[in-house]
Order: sequence, then structure tokens, then C-alpha cells
Amino acid sequence: MDARVSRSNPPLSLSAWLRYDATERLIPADVESVLEIGAGLGSVGARLARLFAYTGLEPDPVSYETAKERVGRAGLVVNCTAEEFDAPHRFDLICAFEVLEHFEDDRATLNGWLRHLRPEGYAMISVPFGRDRFGAWDQRAGHYRRYDRDDIIETLERAGLGSIETIAYGFPLGSATAVARNAYARFQAGESTMDDRTAVSGRSLQPPTGAAGATRLISAPFRLLQRPFAQTKLGPGIVARGRLQTHGLKS
Repeated sequence: MDARVSRSNPPLSLSAWLRYDATERLIPADVESVLEIGAGLGSVGARLARLFAYTGLEPDPVSYETAKERVGRAGLVVNCTAEEFDAPHRFDLICAFEVLEHFEDDRATLNGWLRHLRPEGYAMISVPFGRDRFGAWDQRAGHYRRYDRDDIIETLERAGLGSIETIAYGFPLGSATAVARNAYARFQAGESTMDDRTAVSGRSLQPPTGAAGATRLISAPFRLLQRPFAQTKLGPGIVARGRLQTHGLKS
């Protein structure tokens, strides 16, 4: 992975590095165009834009300005939701990292996203892993739920996706940082509405620009260490990828 990532790329948090390692392993070789729903501050988008024809959607105006600057001319970032986006074409891959859990009706939301996907295209979704680990950080971040592996598989299947693969990520480093986030959240005043919590969560606990090299270096051994646990129940997050079936949606 690192050989393809420019040193000028913006910083990823330690948790985001662990997730990116899982994400990159699930991107199919035939993907050329990517739509990221919920681009956040653009740290992942800046990387994807150097590898694919990239479009990112970010409804929060503060995060959008940073994402637009970070992605630059390598791709396109649009200040709107997936529902508002009028795509000029459909994409080979749509992805949403830590977004779906912010929607009360996640199945309807995912169905709406898939209208931007070409026939037999791919959807990749990352969500917080483990129903029983719902905690203070989830509440502060505006999460409606966490997912077990069967939950996210069923959600993708009901949206008409098949050939589903999943990777759990983040054990052991991400599990430790999740404990720290929960402790931090218990002593911080949260936003009043779920929408406000969602907007702020994308900007919370992000590393400064000067830490890009440090987080990349520190996370490197843990990116390898987490891989044997990809099919276990361990780790704070899970990435799932499915392919749109041509026979239509399941009932």
C-alpha cells in the first residue's frame, strides 16, 4: 500500500490507517471510478483521487472546505448529500466510511445510495463493529447503532448486493483507542441534535497536518498485526463489500 501513497497526502488518524488497510484490500482490480459518500476532511479522498476517477460528497460546509483543498485537482468534492447529488454518470464503486450508522433507517439510506452505482458495480461500507460495544463515543458521534457481522451482511443483501466480503479491523491498537475515545466522550459535552453530532464527529480527534508521517509510521506494524483477526469478532470496525446483482433487490 505505502508505495502507492504519496508522502504529500494529508494525515490519517491511527484508526483511519487501520481501516484504510482493510479498505484497500477489498477494492476490486477493475474499478476505475469511485464515489465517496461522506468525504469528511478528505484525507481518504485525497488518496483515492490519485488512484481512481474520484468524486466525494460532503454535506458539512466546514469539512467540505478542507476536503476540497486536500483533494485538489486530483478529483472532485461536492458540498451536498447523496440524495441531492445529480451524478453525470454511475460509478464502478461507491464507498462510505463510518457513515451508515448515522442514519436511523440505514436500509432505505443504502438503497438510495445505490442509484449512483452502475450495474454489477461495487459498494463498500465501513461501520462500527459489535452491537454490545455501543458506548459514550457512539452517542456523542451521533450513531444510531453498531453492527455485528451478520447485521451488515444482511443490510447489504437486502439492498440487492451479493458476493459480500467482510474484514474486521483494528485489533489490538484500534480497540485500545476505542476505549480512550469512550473515556474522552464521557467528559465532553455533546451536540444537541443527531445531525449536529454527525457533522462534528467527522472533525473530532483528527491529527494535525504535521503528524501525517508519524501516524503512518506508528500504524505500520499494527496494519499487519490486525490481519490475522480479519474474520473474528475482535476490533472496533468492520468493512463490507458487495456487488450489485442484476436480478434486482431482495424482498
